[in-house]
Amino acid sequence: MPSFDIVSQVDIQEVRNAVDQTAREIANRFDFKNANASIELADHTITLRAVSEDRLKALREVLEEKLVRRKVSLKAVEYGTVEDASGGSARQVVTLTAGISSDKARELNKAIKALGIKGVQSATQGDQLRVTAKKRDVLQDVIAALREGDYGIPLQFENFRD
Repeated sequence: MPSFDIVSQVDIQEVRNAVDQTAREIANRFDFKNANASIELADHTITLRAVSEDRLKALREVLEEKLVRRKVSLKAVEYGTVEDASGGSARQVVTLTAGISSDKARELNKAIKALGIKGVQSATQGDQLRVTAKKRDVLQDVIAALREGDYGIPLQFENFRD
């Protein structure tokens, strides 16, 4: 029986490359001179630091530009609140979300059922969703319909099997 998996993943190597490019750019740009701007990556969090909120916003824009160039979806990026750090500077923690939560899985299941395609079944398996049907053309229709919708997380479709 044909099936595929719906997953939500972030390529951490591409994120690391984007963070490194951002760090190099802020080291060379004139508008970041004496702004004490820095960016650090740890596990699934990125910490942005700058001397003021407007420099922090500019740093965030540079990071987003680099992430988009590296084809990392901005839906996987969740910004925390801007905090006042020591020395009158500002700090913001950016969290990278990966995996499909149970609420999102329910929402995706409901969307698949709402398509009204006969013989399509979906089941949650940990942080992914497995969709099965009798024909692969039906599965391709499901993929096309899910790509059109916006669920707030990046979706990838893997393990398409006959």
